[in-house]
Amino acid sequence: MKDDRLKPSHMVRLLEMSSAYRVAYEDIEFLKTEDLRPIRLQLELLKPEQILRDEKVESTIVVFGGTRIIEPKKAKAQVARLERKLKRVPNDSKIKAKLRAARSILSKSKYYEEAREFGRLASRESRRDGQNHNVIVTGGGPGIMEAANRGAYDVRAKSIGLNITLPMEQEPNPYISPELCLQFHYFAIRKMHFLLRAKALVAFPGGYGTLDELFEALTLVQTNKVSPLPIILFGEKYWRRLIDFDYLVKEGTIDPEDVELFVYADKARDAWDYIKYYYEEEV
Repeated sequence: MKDDRLKPSHMVRLLEMSSAYRVAYEDIEFLKTEDLRPIRLQLELLKPEQILRDEKVESTIVVFGGTRIIEPKKAKAQVARLERKLKRVPNDSKIKAKLRAARSILSKSKYYEEAREFGRLASRESRRDGQNHNVIVTGGGPGIMEAANRGAYDVRAKSIGLNITLPMEQEPNPYISPELCLQFHYFAIRKMHFLLRAKALVAFPGGYGTLDELFEALTLVQTNKVSPLPIILFGEKYWRRLIDFDYLVKEGTIDPEDVELFVYADKARDAWDYIKYYYEEEV
């Protein structure tokens, strides 16, 4: 009878190729399992922390803002393109809606320039003693985040991007320092890293993501989970129209002093001067 079993040497090779034989920390499929979620959370906390320590990042300034608020030149081009489209099909309701939104973005594109200027000011005036103080940190994406990273890039300073994996592919903006361009899977761990070294938080006009991060920070300060820090709402007209904080006080859902957790600003220099004043110039 013919022996059709594999030779021992072939068997060894098959065993070595088995996923069971793979070292646990090199087994990606194993690391992705539901049971390993606590380990993944720990790793996502530890890896950025180690990188930030190695890069001597002592403190950060967090900048949030809308991904859709682009630089004026691009915003104007976007409006012009939609105006040309509408001329060809003047009754197209979808194009009309897009044009209204594009014109609104154009009116807010000034905030791109202000975020960029803020990134320049904070980065240029924070250089000292070989450490990295007040490093600009953003969510790593386009719009206001790009502008703040770009301001740091303009003055040859380091800046951080805390990117997040999303169903719609997000790529980092090109102005983040490569050694500080991080990526997260878990929003919760990313939020921790935004605030672990934060000396200030500046929220420019934005949408759900900006509001989420802003109210997270306000709640943590309000409940004394983090030390008080300057929180600046950039673009007073936008924020006052968007959120009626005085109404919350009137309704008794927040205390009058909760409105004092933040200030408004409309110019990059005013925002940066307030942060310096808050820390008595020692930022």
